[in-house]
Amino acid sequence: MFISQELRKTNIAEYLLYMWQVENIIRAFDCSLTRIRKEYIARFDYTDEQKEELTDWYGHLIRMMNQEGCREHGHLQINKVTMQTLVELHTQLLASTKFPFYNAEYYRVLPYIVELRNRGANKDENEIETCFNSLYGVMMLRLQKKEISTNTEHAIKEITTFLGMLSDYYKKDKEEGLKFE
Repeated sequence: MFISQELRKTNIAEYLLYMWQVENIIRAFDCSLTRIRKEYIARFDYTDEQKEELTDWYGHLIRMMNQEGCREHGHLQINKVTMQTLVELHTQLLASTKFPFYNAEYYRVLPYIVELRNRGANKDENEIETCFNSLYGVMMLRLQKKEISTNTEHAIKEITTFLGMLSDYYKKDKEEGLKFE
């Protein structure tokens, strides 16, 4: 909760990846708030008040996962809305002539996106989702200490730069408002 609040303000891409990880943490504990409190939250060096806040937050997310039917897979609506907002911003940035660096970066990573999408199960997902799914997949492989090919490492580095740029524009749009015309 504390991390997500900070990331939402500073880096929307990292926020979304973090929230996907939170969804999977909840699933790993069988959507049981009791288990999350005892086996996960208890390990953190937080005050009792902070642990209660965190427990409430996880409880709220578990209720949402139950109500939205994503106990076993899929993403919470709040995360889907964030993704859709990023997709819409991406579309606006590409359509505008005022963001040539973003356009250049997009066309630089497009071959990687196409290749990753062709390898994936869902060939109809949008390009931004493909980028996020790729980053999350590599993050999971790293956590499992599995080998990542040099080509994949390179693609992920490029995609990270691209999503970082999108995230920066998101922040700037929220703080100042971007002018697309």
